[in-house]
Amino acid sequence: MSTIVGKVEIVVKLNHMRDVVAVAQCGSLRSAARYLGVPQPNISRSIRELEHELGVTLFERRVTGMVPTPMGQAFLRRATAIQLEMERTRAEIEQLKGFGIGTVSVGLSTVAYIALLPRVLDAFRQRFPDVLVKLSEGLFPSMEADIQASRIDFYVGPLAEHVQPVELLVERWFGNEKVVVCRAGHPLRGATSLVELTAASWVTTSITLVGEAELAPLFDSLGLPRPRIGIQAETAVGMLVAVAASDTLAMLPQQWLHVVAATALVERIMVRERMPAPVICCVRRAGLPLTPAAEHLCDLFRRAAANHAQLVPGGGDLGGQGHPG
Repeated sequence: MSTIVGKVEIVVKLNHMRDVVAVAQCGSLRSAARYLGVPQPNISRSIRELEHELGVTLFERRVTGMVPTPMGQAFLRRATAIQLEMERTRAEIEQLKGFGIGTVSVGLSTVAYIALLPRVLDAFRQRFPDVLVKLSEGLFPSMEADIQASRIDFYVGPLAEHVQPVELLVERWFGNEKVVVCRAGHPLRGATSLVELTAASWVTTSITLVGEAELAPLFDSLGLPRPRIGIQAETAVGMLVAVAASDTLAMLPQQWLHVVAATALVERIMVRERMPAPVICCVRRAGLPLTPAAEHLCDLFRRAAANHAQLVPGGGDLGGQGHPG
């Protein structure tokens, strides 16, 4: 790979990028050489050549090891992305040749795990039995950097209403609604309206940077005092555990109803208000095609989402995301 800067041609080889990534990940030349299975002097020479080509220092040599400089960190981000794309390119070529190998990395919210994943795994394994599927659970804020860097092929889950991902393609798949839950035997378990829950303490998740932003728009729209946030959890599982162990309340996606029904620790509060949840979306890098295996898995999720939308209240409502959560 070569780049013209002014009248100087800078040549960066694939092994240069490989060695920089390995040293940054392993923390030392010796560990990187052991990891790559090459002599340590080869790694040292590769780093020196690249630093000479670029005219910058990529690593600080410390007693404790090698630490990327700011220039090194910038190069590392690009080199890592290029390596990932090269791996995907090799996998794509092999898949097009009829060999089902490679890796597909998917980020899923809890809703996607519960409602969609069981509908797609068997069909995908039948088509690509030798492709490794890596699943990460979480919400978009914790996965955006990995999507941008191509470490995750695509994400399925909610987005906060104000989020406009840069350089990412967003498909809106189905609308959703929430239910209110509490611990078994909670004094407010018989409430029939959110009006009766205004003094309660709530658990929220991390789809928004400010916990109150998840519930406040709904309460504002009903003319109610803003809810008091007592706990902020990373996942819906964390919310459920927090609710079961305290007097806090939570709004969970309706897909959790069968989980709630199966436990004696948590129960639903049957309020009459409709509580819209964010639209479930698919997010992926724009302008970069998925490998055939990743595209097949994404399409299976897309079809499962279309079927699910017909089965749940609010599934066809794509006009607005409602309050984030």
